[in-house]
Amino acid sequence: MSTLNDGSRHDASRPDASRRDPARRDPARRGADNGASTPAASRPADAPAGDGAVTPLSRRRLLGTAGAVGAAGLVAGGAAGAGIAGAAQDRPTALASIGSTSIPFEGVHQAGIAEPAQARGHLVAFDLAPGAGRKAAAALLRRWSDAAREMTRTDRPGTPAVYDDQVADDAGPSSLTVTFGFGRSFFARTGLTGELPQALAPLPDFPADALDPRRSNGDLWVQIGADDALVAFHALRVVQKAARDTATVRWQMNGFNRTPGATARPMTVRNLMGQIDGTNNPKPSESGFARTVFVPGAGAASTDGTSGTGGSPAWMAGGSYAVVRRIRMLLDSWDHLSVERQEKVIGRRKSDGAPLSGGTETTPVDLEKIRPDGSLAIAGDAHIRVAAAASNSGAAMLRRAFSYHDGIGTDGTPDAGLLFVAWQADPMRGFVPVQRKLDGGDGLSRFLRHEASALFAVPGGAGPGEYVGQRLLEG
Repeated sequence: MSTLNDGSRHDASRPDASRRDPARRDPARRGADNGASTPAASRPADAPAGDGAVTPLSRRRLLGTAGAVGAAGLVAGGAAGAGIAGAAQDRPTALASIGSTSIPFEGVHQAGIAEPAQARGHLVAFDLAPGAGRKAAAALLRRWSDAAREMTRTDRPGTPAVYDDQVADDAGPSSLTVTFGFGRSFFARTGLTGELPQALAPLPDFPADALDPRRSNGDLWVQIGADDALVAFHALRVVQKAARDTATVRWQMNGFNRTPGATARPMTVRNLMGQIDGTNNPKPSESGFARTVFVPGAGAASTDGTSGTGGSPAWMAGGSYAVVRRIRMLLDSWDHLSVERQEKVIGRRKSDGAPLSGGTETTPVDLEKIRPDGSLAIAGDAHIRVAAAASNSGAAMLRRAFSYHDGIGTDGTPDAGLLFVAWQADPMRGFVPVQRKLDGGDGLSRFLRHEASALFAVPGGAGPGEYVGQRLLEG
């Protein structure tokens, strides 16, 4: 979807209180606005005292971090730098702030939805192997859930020995999340068509789409995010190895965002067009956030104001629906525009994200403002006007994306853009009406190409000892 400027990342701290039971919530949390982590943890409890000996380190321990060295280590050179490095190797030190942040796997909602998108991400879809039915799928979801629970534990996280490749040894949890979902085809292959959500109906065809079916849809979907590339890759390999003999990879996409702490001050991330991206995303602190993003529980009000879960069966309570779109940005064409023209296409200043109607980045957009020459301050086809909830009868979604760059395409231009993930309680009330409007009237659409698409039902989170999807597969 081409909702780029106002949505791929929100400014909430993590983990989100609405998803977690407070008694299980990890106190290490990200700061507001950019997901920056809390200060580094104190010296590990298992570190030896006094003699400087180093004990073996687990998957979640880290030596010689930038947080331990401090600012002096960043500017020191030559012998001074070598001395600091040597000292760091001689004694255990605390985890760096980025590495120490942990997001619990268990909760009312799955992790990886309400939290800000991490610096590294992998999206991967699987198809069940021939003959693999409901029982095999349940066993796979249990293996996946057990592995994710182990890799994200807050005490001494690790990896089930059968899957461990030591790729992420010495690293902290780095905000790792692993999120699981079901595609429409999953239900027929497991004999569960009676549990197929109405909200999982096929997305309509949009005239401007150029979709590759080989990189679209799938029986199962996994989203992995972490603020360290090796931690994210390690989790991906664990998921792939655990699926062996039960499911095969249909497609995989790899993405990235700015690393937390890379800017002088907390700020909204930019996309590959250079635009500040995510200003108007729904935030967990807002009263309507849960209604927009999550399927209500039994007896709760649904998105249309009625009781129950609307177009979703009971097993989806606490879950959400993820629309996944691979959106290629035609960067060579975009970069030929002047900055002034780019700003008119988006409706915001490129330098600071402020709307062209005036104010700062967070100033509400004034869609009615007229310039002295009589023209609209926000053009009629500007992206933020066409995508605004006010232009779409209140339709909204939580956009949580990763940028991607896969080299140079066959046409000689960058194969780069956005791995767009939109979360909502009902995609037919969120994504679909907005994309219909964008597809026909968004000035930004001339610089985008939608190349892959999928929709997945993402059930609620797992409790202690449970696996994701257990209510569906054993209900």
